[in-house]
Amino acid sequence: MKTTALALSAGDPAGIGPEIIAKAWAALRKDGPPFMVVGDAQLLASAGGGVKVRPVTGPVEAMRIFAEALPVLDIPLQARVVSGKPSSAYAAQVIRWIETGAGLALSGAVAGLVTAPIAKAPLYDAGFAFPGHTEFLAELTHVGERQPPHGPVMMLAAGDLRATLVTIHTPLAAVPAALSVEAIVNAARVTVEALRTDFGIAAPRLAVAALNPHAGEGGALGGEEAAIIGPAVQALRELGIDVKGPAPADSLFHAEARVTYDAVLCMYHDQALIPVKMLDFWAGVNVTLGLPIVRTSPDHGTGFDIAGRGLARADSLIAAIRLAAEIAERRAAAL
Repeated sequence: MKTTALALSAGDPAGIGPEIIAKAWAALRKDGPPFMVVGDAQLLASAGGGVKVRPVTGPVEAMRIFAEALPVLDIPLQARVVSGKPSSAYAAQVIRWIETGAGLALSGAVAGLVTAPIAKAPLYDAGFAFPGHTEFLAELTHVGERQPPHGPVMMLAAGDLRATLVTIHTPLAAVPAALSVEAIVNAARVTVEALRTDFGIAAPRLAVAALNPHAGEGGALGGEEAAIIGPAVQALRELGIDVKGPAPADSLFHAEARVTYDAVLCMYHDQALIPVKMLDFWAGVNVTLGLPIVRTSPDHGTGFDIAGRGLARADSLIAAIRLAAEIAERRAAAL
C-alpha cells in the first residue's frame, strides 16, 4: 500500500464517473492504491452498489479511512444532476475539481492525479478555453514555461502497447500543418524520458509512425516523411536515442512488431487510439507525459448513453489508478 493517496477528480456528474468511481473503490479498498475523490459527496453516495462515502479534509484522513469508506473532498454541485443529461450548469464545479486535484498533486499533498471522464461541449458552453484535460493540466502545471523538451504528451497504454502522440486533439485536416521537426523531436524526447523514469526502462526503444500510407511511397503518397518526419528521426538518432522510422503505421501494431519497441510515436489521435482500443478496449489508460505531476485517466468517455443504469465497467479506471500509483512510486524512488 502506498504511503500517500492519489487524488481522483470526479469528472462529468451526469456520466458514468460516479458509478465507476464507486466500483473502483470497491475493487481496491482492501489492498489497492488508496485515493481521495475530489467531487460531490452526495452524488457519489447515490452512485449505487451500497458504497459508503465519507467527506474528508485531506489525504491523510483519506488514507486512514479508505478501507472502510470512499473518501471525498467535498466540493458540492450547485445544480441538480440527471444521469445521461450533460449540462453547463455544473461546469464550474467540474473545472474546480480538476484544479483542486492538480493543485494537491503539485504541492505534493497527493502522489498524483487520476481524472474521471469529462464532456467537453458543456464546458465549452461555459467558457472553458482548452481542448481537453491534457491541455488544461499543462496550463495548470505551467509546463509551457519550461525549456523543451516538455509536455503535455499524451500516451495511451494497453497491454504491451504504449503509443504517444505528436498532435492531440487536432482535426485530421489540420494535422499535416501542425507537424514539425521540433514538435516530433520534443514528443519523442518526452516519451523516452518517461519510459526511463516512469516505466523503469533503462534503454528505451522508440518507433516513429509515418503519416501517409506506405510512409509516403517515396513522395508519391505524401511528402511529410521526407520533409519532416525523417529529419526528426535523424535528429533523434544524433541525440543518442534508439529510434526507427518513419514506418508505415499499418505494420507497426501487430504482436511481432510490438516486441521490437517500447513505445511508438504517432502523428495523430486515431493513429494511436484505434490500435490501443483494439488491443484492450476495456482497460486502456491515458497517461500525460512531461508534466511535473503524475496524471492518468481511463481511456474512454463519459458514457452518457448508459449512465445511471449500473452497466458501466470500471476496468479502465482501476488500471489508471494502479498505473498512477506505480509511476508515483518510481518517481519517488528516483529522488
